[in-house]
Amino acid sequence: MTQPTDIRRDGHRPLTPDLLASALAAAERGWPVIPLHTGSKRPAGHAERACTYTGRCTGGHRTPEERATTDPALIHAAWARHPYNVGIATGPAGLLVIDLDPVKADEPKGAPDGATSLQALCERAGQVLPETYRVRTARGEHLYFTAPAGVRLKCSVDRLGPHIDTRAWGGYVVAPGSTTPDGAYEVTHEAPVAELPAWIAGLLTETDRPAPVPVRVHDGTRAARVALERECAVIAATTEGGPNGRNVTLHRSACKVGRFVAWGDIPRHVVEQAIQGAGEATGLPPAECRTTIRSALDWVIAHATPREAA
Repeated sequence: MTQPTDIRRDGHRPLTPDLLASALAAAERGWPVIPLHTGSKRPAGHAERACTYTGRCTGGHRTPEERATTDPALIHAAWARHPYNVGIATGPAGLLVIDLDPVKADEPKGAPDGATSLQALCERAGQVLPETYRVRTARGEHLYFTAPAGVRLKCSVDRLGPHIDTRAWGGYVVAPGSTTPDGAYEVTHEAPVAELPAWIAGLLTETDRPAPVPVRVHDGTRAARVALERECAVIAATTEGGPNGRNVTLHRSACKVGRFVAWGDIPRHVVEQAIQGAGEATGLPPAECRTTIRSALDWVIAHATPREAA
């Protein structure tokens, strides 16, 4: 059997000019790049647990962010060996990229996607985003901004709103020209990269939060009060986004307490006030807390089943 034509004698696939061009174009902008596995968003190279502490890791394991480079010689060498996808190390590149994702299949009907959440965020703030470099991703969109000087912004998940992630220090984005099974990454707006608006930078700036004050409820049955106090503590303890993050936890906890409202064990306004305070303690905007709480309670009250012991 003859060897496939897309494999060289040394076992490597031949260089893909488009991917090399993508890596070099990013480097020319001053954006350090890293190789990603072919057709994937995962960084190539070894994980820390497999590090031999030799070569570039002689002084200690180097993360993908630390290995990112703008050196054309290193880029040529890497992409000559394999048709890697291209990743851009956002922190070293001085970038803050807003990543807008779609709604997941298991989410409730009508849940906002990233683009809708971003539009709502701008409307609440009374702001309009500047024109900037945009990339259509395999499932959504990337909006590129230059990070503010003197501030080391980190990545975030859902901090700005549902399905809005950001990539900065500690992260990377897949560069245009790359392809995954979900689709290709392509530039949709070839504009200069705008500065990150100060109002968004303010929302993303890490601040030290005071320890949450335990909630004490005096209205309602004992079981309802205990449940509400417990869920408020759960909400106030969350700090990140994602499946166990602030907004998701707020909704889940409101649903758990909502059944006591439906059963008449505790007034609705007591629950709303307590959970609103817990949600705001995590840094969530007041309007977002009210919307999430109202939606959760409305659904539970409308669909609650009779109490088993009743």
